[in-house]
Amino acid sequence: MTTPFEPPEGPRAQPVPVRPGRKLGPIVGSVGSAHRAWLEPVRQRYLGSGLTLSELSVRIMYAKSKLSELLRGIGLYPRWEAVHGLSRELDLPSWPLYRLWRQAAFEAHKSRGWVERCTENSALSTAPTPPPLDHRAYRELVGDDYTGYAQVFLDDSQRDSAVSDTFDILWLCWNDALASPDLRRFAWNVLRATVLAKTPHLDGRPEFGAAAFDTVVLQSLPEADHVDQIAESMELFNAMSRLPAHQLDVMVLRRLRGNSEEQASALLGISQAIVRSDERHAVRFLESVLCPPPEIEGNTE
Repeated sequence: MTTPFEPPEGPRAQPVPVRPGRKLGPIVGSVGSAHRAWLEPVRQRYLGSGLTLSELSVRIMYAKSKLSELLRGIGLYPRWEAVHGLSRELDLPSWPLYRLWRQAAFEAHKSRGWVERCTENSALSTAPTPPPLDHRAYRELVGDDYTGYAQVFLDDSQRDSAVSDTFDILWLCWNDALASPDLRRFAWNVLRATVLAKTPHLDGRPEFGAAAFDTVVLQSLPEADHVDQIAESMELFNAMSRLPAHQLDVMVLRRLRGNSEEQASALLGISQAIVRSDERHAVRFLESVLCPPPEIEGNTE
């Protein structure tokens, strides 16, 4: 990436309308990451629409109780007809929503035949459509950097899926992204959440040690040095997983991906001063873990 993307100033966020009736409950904890990827943007659009569940129920001819369950991720995985009907009323683009819905259906162990039966009467809603021009331009600008970040945490297939999902989610909430204080920070938060949702965790920390086998450092070393370098990399990656999120991202970009301060600043949507501060604090922590000072023997007198 060479030139930071300067987003146009979006409209100021409007207050969320107050709707009558019972408040919609949260998404249940059992919802998988792929299901949550499309459900959260749909819920956000509903919550900002001013519509009630009763009004939506009438418009899409779907029982209010079932609609509430759909928006909370309760019960069986929803059929495409219901999700598409909801998207029409909430003015959400069908193509990225369908791609995310389909992926989540497979995560929910639905067969390919089930997916096809769900969509056989709504072929138009599953036809590919182009994204907004500014969305496409932003993807071209940061896509390679997003892929590089994802590759630190995921294998090739998961990496590509995470980046594709990121831009589908951004497409669903593109107007919100443009209206946010900084598009770059909004988009990065979507990328990070999507990547880490696919990353194995241990004790709440991301496990990305396997990425040590694909680092540029390893590929440039003689074969005989690989074992030592792998061991050192695994130790470093384990220590890095303990960093706060913002410091971890800076270290991944600066030390593992080789981005400049300016590039990291543009990707993360933060100032270069904050990049330097995060990197300095992260390095200090890693040095304390990997190179602790020698213990001083106590007085034996």
